[in-house]
Amino acid sequence: MAPNTMTDPTRRTRAGRVRPPAAASLPTRRPMRRSDAGWALLLVGPATVGLSLFYLWPALETFYESFTTSGPFGGHTWSGLHNYATLLHDTELRGALLNTVWYTLFGLLGVPVSLVLATLLAKPGRRFVAGYRVLMFLPAVTMPAAIAIVWKWLYHHDYGLINLGLGKLGVQGPYWVSDPHTALIAVAIVGMWAGIGYGVIIMMAGLEGIPPHYYEAAKMDGAGPLRRFFSITIPLMSPTIFFMTVLSVIASLQTFDLIYVLIGSSNPSLPQTRTVLYLFYEHAFTQNDRGYGSAIAFSLVVLVIAVTAVQFKLQKRWVHYE
Repeated sequence: MAPNTMTDPTRRTRAGRVRPPAAASLPTRRPMRRSDAGWALLLVGPATVGLSLFYLWPALETFYESFTTSGPFGGHTWSGLHNYATLLHDTELRGALLNTVWYTLFGLLGVPVSLVLATLLAKPGRRFVAGYRVLMFLPAVTMPAAIAIVWKWLYHHDYGLINLGLGKLGVQGPYWVSDPHTALIAVAIVGMWAGIGYGVIIMMAGLEGIPPHYYEAAKMDGAGPLRRFFSITIPLMSPTIFFMTVLSVIASLQTFDLIYVLIGSSNPSLPQTRTVLYLFYEHAFTQNDRGYGSAIAFSLVVLVIAVTAVQFKLQKRWVHYE
């Protein structure tokens, strides 16, 4: 049967070849008018100016100053790679980098904790679920300085609630933020607790995207809660877990507020808790060595980019996208 010429957009020539539809039948892209370009520039302009002034220009200025040496009364002189050569032999930087790695590992522990809590809170029918969700999210909307002040009071050796509770059990509480053996763990616990609320919200959003018939089919096959969690929830939540892992690593590498408030500059446990970002603060703002501080800051930026790139490279092995 010959094709209907009224509905079939193709045409056949005398040689039997199929002629493509006429160009007029294809959708055409309307050329951008000057008014459209003007509106686009007007909408993008403020954000571009803000990013350029407060992010791009400071980054370029920091990169330039990392090749200079600051004078005692201001100003700077070009010193080339001297600051970066000093970084390679700086024992304080090695200790700060090791502390930063520990903070990062503790921060990663918050990802599975957030997933477990989100799984428990996402189940319908539980009592006080809305109240629990609010309590979980409160740290995410609280300033880090306020969180550190509250936990500094909780960690206090003489009248802190933690040591008072341990005293009721007959246990002598340590000097949490003054003892070099416990200070890093104490700060890491606060950082992990502060980030769990945001992680729970993201995890709950990811759980909403899992089709319920997967769990129904697993129940019919006799799979228990743990089997469903490890065989269905974790594989289907791998993109969300990867997203939270990247954010947790970046946030842990930039730990500063908690150490500044909880530890302070005169604390004997500062060398055991100081991070790379805190070391940058000491050199750039306390010692007024802006050149060396800029070298530390730019090295930290390179470290964050390198770690994030490795994470994106490895995610192909365990992240499953539908």
